[in-house]
Amino acid sequence: MGWRAGRPPSEGAQPVLAREGPFRTEGVPPSIAPSGAQAIRYRGMLPDRSLASVPMIASLDHVAIPIANVEEMLAFYEALGFGVRRGGRLHSIHFGDNRINFHAPELWNDERFTLRGPSARPGCGDFCFVWQGTVESIDRHLRNLKIEIIEGPAPREGGRNGGKVTGTSVYVRDPDGNLLEFMAYGRRCP
Repeated sequence: MGWRAGRPPSEGAQPVLAREGPFRTEGVPPSIAPSGAQAIRYRGMLPDRSLASVPMIASLDHVAIPIANVEEMLAFYEALGFGVRRGGRLHSIHFGDNRINFHAPELWNDERFTLRGPSARPGCGDFCFVWQGTVESIDRHLRNLKIEIIEGPAPREGGRNGGKVTGTSVYVRDPDGNLLEFMAYGRRCP
């Protein structure tokens, strides 16, 4: 996403996607630099080098997904051990200092509700949760709840230490079909 006329967002510029022309990649690590026809060019969005060491993003607070099966979804996540808050058109699950908002059908089907991904539909989520116990304990917990493990345990690179730490993951699907990954760090994959 870039900004029209190179104006910063504070001046009221509107975001615009640009797919043509050369890509400006100075200061962008090669591993994430745009490439190919599908890349998005960022016009004037690279920060001033004097700001490069200023931490701006502290953590992820919450994400939101549309859901179809409200009661099944809330019961599923509650059984897994998440805190659950029920609302009218907006429900949420909580874990640690994080939250996932669930937009009920009455909300995401309302054309006046525009603060969401425009093409998001139930089943679009793909989440990885860190499991504090062992791989064996998450496996046992899921089986006790009769939740089918669709893959794993398998080694996967996680988000710790800049994505350089490998954990062991198992994968399941929730009642709407969202993919859930439970990753345990520590003991290696059996």
